[in-house]
Amino acid sequence: MKTHRLARVSEAIREVASETILFELRDPRVKGVTVTRAEVSGDLQHAKVYVSLMGSTREQELTMHGLRHATGFIQAKLAARLQTRYTPQLKFEIDEGVKKSIEVTRLINEALGQTTTEPRPTEENLQSEEPTDGSSAQNPAGA
Repeated sequence: MKTHRLARVSEAIREVASETILFELRDPRVKGVTVTRAEVSGDLQHAKVYVSLMGSTREQELTMHGLRHATGFIQAKLAARLQTRYTPQLKFEIDEGVKKSIEVTRLINEALGQTTTEPRPTEENLQSEEPTDGSSAQNPAGA
């Protein structure tokens, strides 16, 4: 199957899942969810929806349980949007990419903080320093 069709179907699944979770789902367990991407199988019968979750591990487990419980409702909304022979079966997966990128950023900032232990020169420090070659800054011609 053409890759651009798979990409369009994946984007449609991501949009429908995101809008349905955000605006139409009334389950109190499902909160702090961001749909990051969707992957569709070549035959359009299965789809993985990757979500980023906020909160503790217990809250994330509870949110995933609520999402699995609402899968049929989200698939019904998807069937109304897609006009294909089969509606893909959705499977929700936690996307660890956001958490990993935050951790990498933290590690980079920590490493940069350790390497720059000397204070950066400011204009006041530069003006107050005298030249080290013994010449006077007031008499540059040496007369």
